[in-house]
Amino acid sequence: MQETPFCLRVGHLLPYSMSDSNTTDFTKSSTFILLGIPGLETAHVWISIPFCTMYAIAVFGNFTILLIVKRETSLHGPMYYFLCMLAVSDLVLSTSTLPKMLSIFWFNSREIDFSVCLTQMYFIHCVSAMESGIFVAMALDRYVAICDPLRHSAILTKPMVARIGLAVVLRGIIIILPYPFLVRQFPYCRTNIIPHSYCEHMAVMKLACADVRISSYYSLSVAFVVMSLDVIFIAMSYIQILRAIFSLPTKDARLKTFGTCSSHLFVILASYIPIIFSFLMHRFGNNVALHFHVLIANVNLLVPPMLHPIIYGVRTKQIQDSLLWLLTHKGM
Repeated sequence: MQETPFCLRVGHLLPYSMSDSNTTDFTKSSTFILLGIPGLETAHVWISIPFCTMYAIAVFGNFTILLIVKRETSLHGPMYYFLCMLAVSDLVLSTSTLPKMLSIFWFNSREIDFSVCLTQMYFIHCVSAMESGIFVAMALDRYVAICDPLRHSAILTKPMVARIGLAVVLRGIIIILPYPFLVRQFPYCRTNIIPHSYCEHMAVMKLACADVRISSYYSLSVAFVVMSLDVIFIAMSYIQILRAIFSLPTKDARLKTFGTCSSHLFVILASYIPIIFSFLMHRFGNNVALHFHVLIANVNLLVPPMLHPIIYGVRTKQIQDSLLWLLTHKGM
């Protein structure tokens, strides 16, 4: 069955109808229109309340993590360096989308320049790839700490941690760099309306009136390869970690050792489960309403940055103690 043109599939969202004979050419410098959450425009103000709350918690929590690690010298180790990288990436990821989202919800400011749209798209996917790499680095740290604790400080030295961090950042920058260049070369003549609250790669690509298979195949390959390799490495690390834990002689020793990596495990689950759910919904949820797809996409970008500092704050005693000292020292 021939696929319905994208501009016609979203026609019920537009204030006017479009046809192939009544389209306008949009140049590379054109302004795109973000609809926010299509079909729920009247509820935008109410939807903004939980979104704004999640963003405020994410900003406060991640800045608190950075402040605590910087102040407490006992936390200057590989695990907390990688945690700081995760906090920075969470701040960039949520900040790259929510301010524009709120301007749509509150002020109906839907216009976004084509170049700004590509920049936003690049940061979203680039930082997401970096976060996946940070989870791998954290898994490596936990593997060495539990399976070879006597050599942990000798293996994960500060220069080694810096090299791992640099590799994670460069990988994200390089593998996502083709995204904006591939999207920029396409002509856009169907519509300049994006039925989304931010410039998501696939949503922008669907507006092009050209063969986008190269860009589509590349994005799918990156998502599959990066996700698969990272998940495989993390799974292999935790298989070895669990084997080491179950080989311990007492139950108390097993629980105490597992507690040192439980925060990382919960953070991984909080990040990957929404991604997997969203992927399955896009692939098999053809009958799911468009506004639900957009809501889930927004939640995927806001919930993990909010949960990460909460999980580490609740599960890590050193962070709890440092936060308590910081609050009491400030006279609170």
